[in-house]
Amino acid sequence: MKKDIKSMELSELEENFKEIGLERYRAKQVFSWLHKGVRSFDEMTNISLDLRKSLDEAFFITSPVIIKKQMSKVDGTVKYLWRLHDGEAIESVLMEYSHGNSICISTQVGCKMGCLFCASAIGGFRRNLSASEMLDQILFTMEDSGKKVSNIVLMGIGEPLDNFENVMTFIEIVRHSAGINIGSRHLTISTCGSTRDIIENIDKMAEYGVQLTLAISLHAPDDNTRMYLIPSCKGTSVNDLIEACSRYFSKTGRRVTYEYALIDNVNDSQDAARKLSKLLRNTASHLNLIPLSKFHESSFEPSSAYSIDKFTEILKENKINYTLRRSLGADINASCGELRWQTL
Repeated sequence: MKKDIKSMELSELEENFKEIGLERYRAKQVFSWLHKGVRSFDEMTNISLDLRKSLDEAFFITSPVIIKKQMSKVDGTVKYLWRLHDGEAIESVLMEYSHGNSICISTQVGCKMGCLFCASAIGGFRRNLSASEMLDQILFTMEDSGKKVSNIVLMGIGEPLDNFENVMTFIEIVRHSAGINIGSRHLTISTCGSTRDIIENIDKMAEYGVQLTLAISLHAPDDNTRMYLIPSCKGTSVNDLIEACSRYFSKTGRRVTYEYALIDNVNDSQDAARKLSKLLRNTASHLNLIPLSKFHESSFEPSSAYSIDKFTEILKENKINYTLRRSLGADINASCGELRWQTL
């Protein structure tokens, strides 16, 4: 059976080359070609025909197809819907900032977490993405857009820490100097931290010794509200999650980011702001307040400007470090998973 060559770290690729009688030094050459976005071994023009044939017999190269592409007329954000080799579909989003271009990628087809405010879970969980399928979203977005990506956020469809091994393999591949060469501090992993296994994987991630940015989809300061919004939270508490984030900071020195989608009459009260302030006070963290991105199947509404003003006043009084993020791509099915679900 052929192996997925793009899901291999360079050291693994070298060992595979050795096993099939190929020179180990060729591995770096091929690794570099793969990260230029080639779709077949025939595109590796400085490699002999015999070697290309040997590679084609042992390995396969993944490459997705664009099903749909939408560009915001407001801020230039581009949303891609990709078809994978088995017919499944995933999304990724290219966003322009003053500091460079960021891409938000998917890590699973569908999602198990069931967050009520997110379209990713509609239709249920299908499968994990391979490291190559995560990498492809970056390679072929850059190819199509002609823009270099400088920041990668694992915050698209799926829960990254529910696909832990493939995600960490992807991280190692994308950091390599012979590949895309994205520095650790430009990589963000977002997690809802809802299950015991996921919280344990936050600790495992800290042990890797890689200074990744950890973003927590918090969305509520108390267990009851959080369990309502994220049903998979049964068996864990907000305090369990905050303690894991504290351990992550102690181990890595990296400040944790908390994501909080403001939802009208659900988590945007002044009492919620006080609870959130108490929860995050004296933590090494930054709070991102996000206006809810509404999608058709959801009954939730974004918070009013008045509620947001009152909420942020309390955060300021408590000296909570926060940013009220602008909503990008609001005119192009911006909600995570929305374009996929509407198309399917």
